[in-house]
Amino acid sequence: MNRSNLRQMIFSRRAVLLGGLQAAVGGLVVGRMAWIALAEGDRLRDAAEDNRVALRLIPPRRGILADATGLPLALNRPAYGVELTPSLAGDMGEVLERIGRIIPLAADQKEEILKEAQALRGSATLMVADDIGWEAYAALNVELADVPGVLPVKTYVRSYPGGEGFAHALGYVGRPTREQYLESRNPLYMFPGFRLGKDGVERALDDRLQGQPGARRVEVNARGRILRDLETRPDVAGESIQLTLDYGLQDFMARRIGGDSASVVVIDCTTGHVKCLLSMPAFDPNIFSNRIPSDLWKALQADDRKPLIAKATQGLYVPGSTFKMVTAMAALAEGVATPGDRVTCGGRYTVGGNTWHCHSRRGHGTLALQRAIAASCNVYFYTMGRRAGPEAVARMARHLGVGEKFDLPIPSLKAGIVPDPAWKEKRFGQEWQVGDTLNTAIGQGYLFVSPIQLAVMTARIASGRIVQPSLLVKGEAPAFPPLGIAEDVLDVVRAGMSDVVNGPGGTARRASLSIPGVRMAGKTGTAQVRRITAAERRRGVRRNESLPWRLRDHALFVGFAPADAPRYAVAVVVEHGASGSRAAAPLAKAAMTYIYDRPQAEEALRKEEAARERRRLAAEAAARRAAEAAALAAAAPATADAGAAPGAAGAP
Repeated sequence: MNRSNLRQMIFSRRAVLLGGLQAAVGGLVVGRMAWIALAEGDRLRDAAEDNRVALRLIPPRRGILADATGLPLALNRPAYGVELTPSLAGDMGEVLERIGRIIPLAADQKEEILKEAQALRGSATLMVADDIGWEAYAALNVELADVPGVLPVKTYVRSYPGGEGFAHALGYVGRPTREQYLESRNPLYMFPGFRLGKDGVERALDDRLQGQPGARRVEVNARGRILRDLETRPDVAGESIQLTLDYGLQDFMARRIGGDSASVVVIDCTTGHVKCLLSMPAFDPNIFSNRIPSDLWKALQADDRKPLIAKATQGLYVPGSTFKMVTAMAALAEGVATPGDRVTCGGRYTVGGNTWHCHSRRGHGTLALQRAIAASCNVYFYTMGRRAGPEAVARMARHLGVGEKFDLPIPSLKAGIVPDPAWKEKRFGQEWQVGDTLNTAIGQGYLFVSPIQLAVMTARIASGRIVQPSLLVKGEAPAFPPLGIAEDVLDVVRAGMSDVVNGPGGTARRASLSIPGVRMAGKTGTAQVRRITAAERRRGVRRNESLPWRLRDHALFVGFAPADAPRYAVAVVVEHGASGSRAAAPLAKAAMTYIYDRPQAEEALRKEEAARERRRLAAEAAARRAAEAAALAAAAPATADAGAAPGAAGAP
């Protein structure tokens, strides 16, 4: 075989081998393509569809909260926000920096967003900011269109028209916590625009207010931005709920309280409807719906006036003299006293060598129940408390609603303390002493009540029925059962409370209403927050005005109107207000005046607000003058030294 034929044969073999390899590879490619097209076609088609089409939840709009007349207390306002998908965003720090050029983001906000982003999995999103305004929304759409994972959205935010005045009663909404999601496993909790009730009625009735989510199928690009809607299932809004609150009354009282730390509760004695449930100062619930600025949160926590506490339902106070009716009614119910029994007050009450004082050092002379209530005589109620005994006083207090947790859509209601010998033994392992009985008889000692309990107590005394408070409008008014206390006893107590406001020598004459045909009955109270020693009594008890604010007495007032046909009961507590007659009673008067003569009440408030503004301007001017005087005083030595030097140098 010559060399040419040998080369031809080798070439042919190689060509066959190469052709076979090509055929085998081609067969593998064709087989793989057939496998992908036939066996894997449905799966890959679904995956491609998932990349093109996204399913997005539509958070349900919360139900509206309205007052007794239908005015909105909490509603949903259309707004604009910006969502972020961390898995698409890339460098989160850079993305937040770019967003921050349009929407100001504080350092702590960025830090919180980064922490949230690290906890998210897959394509989960988070809300960077909501209620950003139209201009910011438009700017984000234009300037960040090329940033993957950033999505400006149209949304709703919870709006509270009454602001601070309704913060504690209504509560606020906020994002679900990780713990809440792990407990419920509700995917809606991971949606960035979803909000849960966090306090007040919003929290207590959250299940009814939430509603049902909707869903959107949308076409998205590789950057996660929505190109078009494909299909939408609308959300179902939550239930709208009507509350018993009176928007006008509560807003008016919030303005009337001004800068004081106080609570006001007004109850309709015939229906149990709570018309006013106010705690001041408070916070703006509209801010709490989104991320709370850390400096604001720290300021609220550090405020001595405790704006984060719902004082009307969670605040516990020594009731002072507002409790004295309970002591008298306990003695009368036990049959150890009658309304006509007289007690002589000489300014002090002595037992076993120990002395308890009346607020009148000269004493009140000889008096019976009606006059004792009007004069608020400690010695009379010391006497009645000992006659009745601590168990009877405690039973009567509980019968009137003190120490009771009411069925209200408010979380964290406080029961307080109604002490008796069994309670003290269990709490301290100590026996009850006579001094405990005397202190309880005048509303001091271990006794602690909430303003809502004081209002219910007053409503029951005023109506003679076991009034139960309600915050929800439920159709027909309930028929409350009788209190089970003789009407003649209640009449004497009510007459004494009327004399407190309207009679000669009453302790709350400044609370008398200027409304023809409408009188208010009531009882003042002043509760000590510090112990007054015997040595201080000998020297002379310091006036509240000379004490730091936090050491001044609490001021209380309970009342009802009209005195001769009770309809509304009110309880007022002014923290460290020093005097029930000076600080608390005028607030009760303002509430009742608003109910029965609104123009008169609003005119009085306008004058009060004008006077406050004058006092504020005068204080600012005085502060400026003081600062200027201090600056001049500090600069005077330097000026004198500077002026002396040239004279010394030029002297002959």
